Amino acid sequence: MTLQAPHHPYKPNKNLVKHNDPICVSIHGANPPGHTPTDQCDYEIEYADHCSSLGVLVRDAFQVKYTNGTSIAPPLVFGCGYDQEVPRSGHYTDGILGLGNGKSSILSQMSSMGLIRNVVGHCLSGQGGGFLFLGNDIVPSSGIVWLPIRRVSSEKEYSLGPADVLFGGQATGIKGIPIILDSGTTFTYFNSEAYKTLLSLIKKNIDTKQLTDAVDDKSLPVCWKGSKPFKSLKDATMYFKPLTLSFTKAKNIQLQLLPEAYLILTVSAF
Repeated sequence: MTLQAPHHPYKPNKNLVKHNDPICVSIHGANPPGHTPTDQCDYEIEYADHCSSLGVLVRDAFQVKYTNGTSIAPPLVFGCGYDQEVPRSGHYTDGILGLGNGKSSILSQMSSMGLIRNVVGHCLSGQGGGFLFLGNDIVPSSGIVWLPIRRVSSEKEYSLGPADVLFGGQATGIKGIPIILDSGTTFTYFNSEAYKTLLSLIKKNIDTKQLTDAVDDKSLPVCWKGSKPFKSLKDATMYFKPLTLSFTKAKNIQLQLLPEAYLILTVSAF
């Protein structure tokens, strides 16, 4: 399914990157067959959730603000997609920040210019939300535990290593599932086996006097409704238990996901 971005598309004009550009060479190699050095540099990429993007590389000034308030506008190369494909569960998006391991990533480019250290961090909150930071200037003083990125040469994504899944603080039998961070993925996904196990546990723990199957609501594959319509997501969370990711390669590091993190409130016409 092809989705249109909510804002006007970026027009590359004369900023197209050529095939002899070092960044293009890092992606395709030198002298790729079927291309001349002055051809535009195209790309095609598929992400972990099967979203994909086809387009060309362009170079333009990026407005970047440091934590001390100063701003710079370095010339950075990024992908300008003209054909985005997303799975049925996808939604509208303006773009994807390129944060891969290669020389073409935004992080690597800024690091090679001496603008920041080669550090990327994703701070995840158990209450939802969080923030992404580049460089090493943001180091929260408390209320945070650190889990390093695991370098696996065969993986394109950043890996946090394996984790066990708990439901309501109890073991689920889901052990050692790989946890990856993919800059092109909008949602968080479990693999099919873990998803089926968790769904079964959630269904077994539902109070059928308070929640029933919403068979008329086709918004998602599985929906429930209360005896009275829920005014907010918070009203529904009291009927569900939290999930926890317990990382097996790090001592006592867990990420608890409250029901707000895996439930969606839909509006039904019925």
